[in-house]
Amino acid sequence: MSHSVKPQNSTRKLIRTTEELIAAGLAPASQQEALAEVAQHYATAIPPAFLDLIDQPTDPIGLQVIPSPDELQVTAAERSDPIGDNALSPVPGIVHRYADRALLKPLLVCPLYCRFCFRREHVGPDGGVLDDAALENALNWLRTHPQIQEVILTGGDPLMLSPRRLGHIMTALSAMPHVTTIRLHTRVPVAAPERVTEALMDALESDKSVWMAVHINHVREMSPAAQACLKRLVRRGIPLLGQSVLLRGVNDTEEALEALFRSMIAVRMRPYYLHQLDPAPGTARFHVPVVEGQRLLAGLRGRVTGLAWPTYVLDIPGGYGKVPLGPGYVEGPTTVRDPEGTPHVLDRL
Repeated sequence: MSHSVKPQNSTRKLIRTTEELIAAGLAPASQQEALAEVAQHYATAIPPAFLDLIDQPTDPIGLQVIPSPDELQVTAAERSDPIGDNALSPVPGIVHRYADRALLKPLLVCPLYCRFCFRREHVGPDGGVLDDAALENALNWLRTHPQIQEVILTGGDPLMLSPRRLGHIMTALSAMPHVTTIRLHTRVPVAAPERVTEALMDALESDKSVWMAVHINHVREMSPAAQACLKRLVRRGIPLLGQSVLLRGVNDTEEALEALFRSMIAVRMRPYYLHQLDPAPGTARFHVPVVEGQRLLAGLRGRVTGLAWPTYVLDIPGGYGKVPLGPGYVEGPTTVRDPEGTPHVLDRL
C-alpha cells in the first residue's frame, strides 16, 4: 500500500474501529472483512499523537499500530502467554517472577495497542481497571511479602490511570518499608503526551526511588510534544529508561537503532533494553532472528557512546526470565575481538 494518509490526520481523532481505519486511509476497503476478524481478537487504538506521525500505513509508525490480516496467522512457535505471566500471578494484578521484585498491573488499558504486544490477548479498552477490592488485595500481597524491594507498575499502561488513583497507589507503595524502588513502564509520553499533566506528575511524588521506563521503537516517535513531555518528567527528578523491541520493518537497521538511541540520550533517557520479540500470536511478520540482532548491536559498538548501547535481551518463553543475548567479544580462554572484529590474544582474561 503506497498512498499517503497525511491529509486525513488533521481530524486528530482516536481511531478504534475497522471502519475508522478505512475512512482514514490506513487500510483498504478490500481488507474490511479480514480486519473485522482481527478486531474480534485484538484491540486497536491509534491516538492523535501517533496518527500525525504516519506518512504511509507501512512506515515504521504505521506498522506498529495499524492492524493487519497477517495477525490471523499463528505459527507453532507462538503462544498466548509467551512470558508466562499467568502461572506466576499469586493474586489478580500481581506477577512475581524474580525474588526481589514484582509487577503490579492495576489496569489492562493502553493509549495505543501495539500489533506485536506480548499481552495482546489480554489488553484492550474492555480490559478495565482493578476494582477497589482487587487493588487492595494486590497491595496487601505486596505489604506481606517483605522480600519485595522493587514494584514495577505496568499493565496496560499505569499512566492511563487518573491522577487520583495513581496517587493512591504511589502513596500505598511509598508506605511499605521494604519497597525501595518504584518503576513505571509506559508508552504514554510518546503516544499521548497530553495526558502527562501537572496533576499526574504530582501523583508520582514519593520518597522512594522512582524510575520510568518508556517504550519507544523509532526515532520518529520522539515528536516535539513527546520530547517536551519527557523533559518535564526529567525536571521532576524522575530518571528515564528507554525500552525498545527489535522489529522487522521498524528498527532493524543499524541506522534506525543509532538514531533511536541517540534521540533517547538527547532527552536524558538511558537506553535500557532492546527486547527480542516475544512470540505472541500473529506477530511473525515482526520477527528478527537473534543472530541478526546481535550483528546490529555489534555494528553500533564503538560507533555510539556506551550510554546509548542497551542490553539486548530475550524473555525466555514460559516465564523463565530475561537473559542477555550479547553480542559477545570473548573467543576462547585468551582471545577477545575489538569493536572492528579484529582478534587480540591477551596474556590473561
